Amino acid sequence: MNDAAAMGVALGLARRALGTTAPNPPVGAVLVRDGRVIGEGWTRPPGGPHAEVVALADARARGEDPRGATMVVTLEPCCHHGRTPPCTDAILAAGIERVVVGVVDPYPPMRGKALELLRGAGVQVTLGVGEQDCSRVALGFRRVVEGGLPEVTLKVATSLDGKLATAAGESQWITGDQARADVHRERAMHDAVLVGSGTVRSDDPALTCRVDGGRDPVPVVLDTELKIPAEARLLKSSRRAVIVCADDAPDRVLDADVVRVPRTGEGVDLRAALRALGERGLHRVMVEGGGRVHRALLDADVVDTVLVYVAGMVIPGGQSWLAGSPIARLADAPRFGAPEVTALGDDVRLRYPIRRQEG
Repeated sequence: MNDAAAMGVALGLARRALGTTAPNPPVGAVLVRDGRVIGEGWTRPPGGPHAEVVALADARARGEDPRGATMVVTLEPCCHHGRTPPCTDAILAAGIERVVVGVVDPYPPMRGKALELLRGAGVQVTLGVGEQDCSRVALGFRRVVEGGLPEVTLKVATSLDGKLATAAGESQWITGDQARADVHRERAMHDAVLVGSGTVRSDDPALTCRVDGGRDPVPVVLDTELKIPAEARLLKSSRRAVIVCADDAPDRVLDADVVRVPRTGEGVDLRAALRALGERGLHRVMVEGGGRVHRALLDADVVDTVLVYVAGMVIPGGQSWLAGSPIARLADAPRFGAPEVTALGDDVRLRYPIRRQEG
């Protein structure tokens, strides 16, 4: 197994950590000797061990001595004290001979310092293996560290003609069982799920994660006037909901954390709202709103991924997944990158990356 193949294994482990590690980054690590994996691990929830320490423990549990092995890790190991001791200390104590790193940690106390420390101690360091994929898996962490805004995935379930509901508002269910199960897997990999107050009033979603072993994301509602029903199901989630309203909205007591941000236009300042989520350690936000919320987020240039589940049906006269004023020129239309296409039963999932401005 070469470095690239080992990094592929580490990336798979890092993805298993998505939605569980914030405010820490999701990291995967493997230990390799003579082309054979002898230990592997991914970062545990805050307060738990990091990927490197888990991989070392896994090797020892297998009866393997990690001394002289190569550690392959998606993100630069930490070298500062936080809730846990520095991973570099564990690497050096274990006698690791070589460390292969995907990307440098953007966190200010890091930014290559651990790599310098390891090299200074005689450890061979190789940087940049699988760099693009490693950067992508840690995008939420990087977004918050570098610009204060979380990674945003805009999720849509539509008919073939781009409708998310009938003219009367009926939307359950456009897509089939496999697509809906996939949405719950996506929820498990996000720290929060965001909707608008209109979605709460019309659908009363629970926004829970129905995946074995999956953790419920934090429910977030954009509710400018703070009028969410007190009996809304998402207020009974296993995670305390966050309601974002305008700073001049009426006072109201709710079983939720109410966050006030400046008002702008017809709603709240979306960048201020997202920044407040990042400050709460919510690095990956999945949006399951209506057409107005989708359009506002795209116009604000804060979306990283558009995740579209397309059903083989049409809904003449239905509600579009993208509302708002029309555009006159194709040059003004948002364009996305090449999609990742996956068939899910009778439906298709399209994952479009978006290149957006930082911060």
